[in-house]
Formats: sequence, structure tokens, C-alpha cells
Amino acid sequence: MRSRFTAFVLKLEDYLRASWHDSTRPTALDLHHSPDWASLRILDSDENGNTGHVHFQAIYRLNPGWGYLQERSHFVRENGRWYYLEGQPHEGVLKPGRNEPCPCGCGRKFKACEGPK
Repeated sequence: MRSRFTAFVLKLEDYLRASWHDSTRPTALDLHHSPDWASLRILDSDENGNTGHVHFQAIYRLNPGWGYLQERSHFVRENGRWYYLEGQPHEGVLKPGRNEPCPCGCGRKFKACEGPK
């Protein structure tokens, strides 16, 4: 999951397609209008034999503010390699409190960050 998030950040369409299971892989990806991804939080994960699930929240910048994409992704392992199968994403606006950590990952409180508000 972390490598796929990094591929979305870097807009590596070929890597994303290669890590997608061929039964659900799209014929093409266009990441030119993809959000400005800021951070990834793994909320839960489990593995049972050759299947796995990752529940995550990915934070992105909005103008102004922050948004999130949350999904419980399904993966399958074939020949020792994990492939993304599917997931049902849910998006929303992130509204961090002033004293919460900033979603950009800078380590400061939200009120002290100089990122987008």
C-alpha cells in the first residue's frame, strides 16, 4: 500500500498498473489531475493466506484546506507478489482542530503550520 501511495504522489502510472491485478486493472490511467497528496495513514490491515486488506486514509491538499480519501483495499498475492484488486473509496473534507497535528506531516500543530489552511 505504501508503495502504491508513493506512486500516486510521483504520478507513476506504469508502476500503479503493474501493481494492479490483471482482472481489475484499468486499460489506462491519467494522473495529471490527481490531487496533491500529503500523507498516508494505515488504519488497519490483515492478511489471510493469499488475500489481504488495508484500511487507509490518504490526505491531500485542497485550495484552501485539506481533503481525504479513505478506503479498505483488497489485495491478492500471486507468485509471492501482492496485487491491488479493488476498494470502495470515500472522500471528504478534513477539518483538523487547531491543536491537532498538521496533516502535512510537518510535526507541528495545525495552527503553527504554514501549509494551506
